Amino acid sequence: MPPEPNSAPAPREGAEFEAHEAHEATDAEARALASGLRLRILRLCIDEALTNREIADALGRNPATVLHHVRTLVDTGYLEATETRRGRRGAREIPYRATGKSWYTRTPVTGDAMIEAFLAEVRAVPKVDRKMTRLGLRLPPGDVEELETRLQELLHEFHDRPRDLAAEPWSLFVALHPDTSRHAAAPDQ
Repeated sequence: MPPEPNSAPAPREGAEFEAHEAHEATDAEARALASGLRLRILRLCIDEALTNREIADALGRNPATVLHHVRTLVDTGYLEATETRRGRRGAREIPYRATGKSWYTRTPVTGDAMIEAFLAEVRAVPKVDRKMTRLGLRLPPGDVEELETRLQELLHEFHDRPRDLAAEPWSLFVALHPDTSRHAAAPDQ
C-alpha cells in the first residue's frame, strides 16, 4: 500500500538521489527487481515523478496492473511517493519517483528482468539512433576480472555525476558473459 499522501516531500528538480549503502537484496527486494516491467517503471520515474496513470499510459498497460507493481516498488523502497497533486477533474493523484536504491542492490535474479526491460526499451528506439557494438574476446581469468572492475568503475563514475535534467537522456546496457557461440580454446599440451 502506498504511503499516506504528502508523507514524502517532492524532490527538488534535478536533486541527486539519496545515498544508499550497497547491500545484498532481501527476498522482497530481489522479487521486486525480478520484473522487467518494474525495472521499466523505475527508469520512467528516474527524472520526474509520475502518477500511476502516467506510468500506465507510458507503458501501454492497465492502471490497476501497474498499481500492483508501483506498490511493490514503494514497499521495498525503490519508489517513493511525492507530494499529492490535483489531476484531471480535481482528482487527488500521487506521483512516484525512483529513489536510486536499485543501483546499490546486489541480486542475482535481475538478469532476465534486465534483458526483458532492455529489449522493450530498445525496440522503441528508431534503429538509426541505436548505438551498439558486440565484441568477442579470449581473456585469462585475471583479465576478465580487470575488465569487469574497470567497467564497474566507469559506470559508477558516470552514475555519481550530478544529474543535468536539461541534458538528453541516454540508457546503457552492459552484459559480460561467457561466449557460448564459440568453442573453448584447446588446453596447452
